[in-house]
Amino acid sequence: MKRIVTAGDGVRYPKRGDKVKVHYVGTLANGNKFDSSRDRNAAFEVNIGQGQVIKAWDELIQQMSLGEKAVLTCPPESAYGARGYPPIIPPNATLTL
Repeated sequence: MKRIVTAGDGVRYPKRGDKVKVHYVGTLANGNKFDSSRDRNAAFEVNIGQGQVIKAWDELIQQMSLGEKAVLTCPPESAYGARGYPPIIPPNATLTL
């Protein structure tokens, strides 16, 4: 699920395979932060739609236009699922990015 915080240009959207730069703050359902590109002062770069990140990112980032800021809620089946990502992400965790 995507909730737009700041609209982007509404014209330029990344396509599968495009390299994108994103800033994010990742939290668990209890509010605990598990990672943040902002804390590192470095945007995260990824070729989107290539399976390099969780499914929710691969799908939702392609729906964001240039400059858009959004809150992405990622259910377990679109994130790390039943296995989690020990010790950082517990099993069946919903992530907010």
